[in-house]
Amino acid sequence: MIEQTVSMERVEEAVNIFGSFDENIKIIEHELSISVVNRDGSLKIAGENGENVIYGVKAIEGLLELSGRGEPINEQNVRYVLQLVKSGQEDKIGEVARDVLCVTAKGKPIKAKTLGQKRYVDAIKKSTVTLGIGPAGTGKTYLAVAAAVAAFRAGQVNRIILTRPAVEAGERLGFLPGDLQSKVDPYLRPLYDALFDMLGTETYNKYLERGNIEVAPLAYMRGRTLDDSFIILDEAQNTSREQMKMFLTRLGFGSKIVITGDVTQIDLPADKVSGLREAMRVLNGVEDIAICRLSGADVVRHVIVQRIIKAYEEDEHRRKSAEGKRDGR
Repeated sequence: MIEQTVSMERVEEAVNIFGSFDENIKIIEHELSISVVNRDGSLKIAGENGENVIYGVKAIEGLLELSGRGEPINEQNVRYVLQLVKSGQEDKIGEVARDVLCVTAKGKPIKAKTLGQKRYVDAIKKSTVTLGIGPAGTGKTYLAVAAAVAAFRAGQVNRIILTRPAVEAGERLGFLPGDLQSKVDPYLRPLYDALFDMLGTETYNKYLERGNIEVAPLAYMRGRTLDDSFIILDEAQNTSREQMKMFLTRLGFGSKIVITGDVTQIDLPADKVSGLREAMRVLNGVEDIAICRLSGADVVRHVIVQRIIKAYEEDEHRRKSAEGKRDGR
């Protein structure tokens, strides 16, 4: 049995690290096959595998660093810290959840919770056009809206424009009840939700009436030039090549564009090329355009979402490998 010790200065640190019912420490113990005991103001980490014990020490020290900055410790950041430690990136833990991007209407600070998210947020701040590509749950849309609200509050832009293509996935728009706005609202709901969270319903409605905020389907962008605006195109994998080019050329002076999408969830007909895929290829290396790829490691939803994404990626790899072998024969 190998044992290491981590000292703590305050009892509150142990409470935060362990969690209400020791749920955080149980994750570390389960993942590394070690035991962690709070004894006499220090944590005793013990196990049969020396490497895992060292991982446990580094993970707990990383969580103590986050806790010392006032960051709440939960399952998501415990698992992410473990990922960083196992991949030899424990020196990057200090970069996680450091800078506040925006504060919600309820006073909650919005921060990049993973290194991938931090690169994404930094790219949005530095570049005129940013493409954020990654699976569900990586915060692509939410962080983009937070960046838009932050820029608007700072007076860097006069308008926030959120748009997405109204692609019909097995249901015809004409069969939905109501006028055109009612028909497209379901497609725009994730954007509304993010804005309500950032601004609150009352403030959102005030800015909407003034024209400072616009939420509309992509087709409404045609023929316009958008100056002094922060423009977000969501679900961009469902744009056509022509729609993407049309959207990108709407960019006016003093504006930023953020394009988000997941190239594994394209709802276009099989014979249609995704505008997002095309843009990733065409715009790669163009000055002042950043392409950020988020992965399963950047998922900040329930851990099962990461496992689902990983399972689908592995299945896709197996399927392509099998197809390659058949073609080879």
